[in-house]
Amino acid sequence: MSSFKSFDLIPSIQSTLKKMDFSVPTEIQGRTLPALLKGDSIAGIAETGSGKTLSYAMPVLQRIKQLEETGDAVSEAGRPRSVILVPSSDLGEQVAKVFKLFTHETRLRVRTALGGTAMSIARKNVAAPFEILLATPGRLEQLMELGLLNLSDVRFLVFDEADQILDQGFLPSVKRILRTCPEDRQLALFSATASDAVRALIEEMFNETQIIETKGRHRLVSTLKTENLVIQNGRRFPVLEEVLAKEVTGGTLMFANTREQCDKLAEELLEHGYRCAIYRGDMDKLERRANLKNFREGNLEILISTDLASRGLDVEHVDRVINYHLPKEMKNYLHRAGRTARAGRSGTVINFVTDRDRNLIKRLETIRPI
Repeated sequence: MSSFKSFDLIPSIQSTLKKMDFSVPTEIQGRTLPALLKGDSIAGIAETGSGKTLSYAMPVLQRIKQLEETGDAVSEAGRPRSVILVPSSDLGEQVAKVFKLFTHETRLRVRTALGGTAMSIARKNVAAPFEILLATPGRLEQLMELGLLNLSDVRFLVFDEADQILDQGFLPSVKRILRTCPEDRQLALFSATASDAVRALIEEMFNETQIIETKGRHRLVSTLKTENLVIQNGRRFPVLEEVLAKEVTGGTLMFANTREQCDKLAEELLEHGYRCAIYRGDMDKLERRANLKNFREGNLEILISTDLASRGLDVEHVDRVINYHLPKEMKNYLHRAGRTARAGRSGTVINFVTDRDRNLIKRLETIRPI
């Protein structure tokens, strides 16, 4: 499909797409939307920044709105029509914003039940009738055990960033949630990687599900420029200052491998007058959220993170990614690099390379951009 107008989308969704100036679907959107709109279950494997959220958001909204328009509206509290499972509260809040872009027109209600937030907030969110629930698996199960959620009316179940959900050990919860939903529910699984764990989940629990993989799922986009800088004798910071002296129009997302590395780097940058903050696990969630907000709004030049920021996080103005410490795994590198040059925009990834990183760099040289 060359245009969103080519799809059989209801007027309220088409109207929102027009207002947002979304006209041409990405590859994953163009390949998954026909199946999902038809009612088929699918598993979509696509690179970061490819528009996976919108791929399922529109079919979810359309199916539920069509039920409402035929007189079958949601009237009971705690009985959603669609559940979207996400691996983290940060990603859940990001996905909720995508859905809410469309709810002004569709008039559907989106609620969240996310781990890492107060249980009282989750209880309040599900206390009235609503159509769509964004939840982390653990918090969803807690609400079910308390009798505050009932999944017997779920028509559409989505697993977003399935590789992360499985990495975090949520497989038992995923299986219990699947069993609780009606057998005829439509399923959608989206992941940036087709790991063995993801494929095993598809084979075991997504019976006869169509698997759609984009051409670029393990590759870098052509709009991404890569620079490899050799670090001698562990002297990273002087090289970093040279890099930061070159101005970019957007923000710089900087990666380290451990929280100790993040903290040390942030301390050095602040001492040298750079506006920066940390975004990592094991820190106060309100502080982490505030740091991300300030970075999104351009109040900070630099956000320093572990791989927490490499998965699913979408910040439009990231022009430069710096791997201050390179990861050991190729998949983590691809996720990090995918934070820039998103949705057709250009971007740069700069790698600080030591002797122990050379195997990873050799493997990167074999990856052709799409």
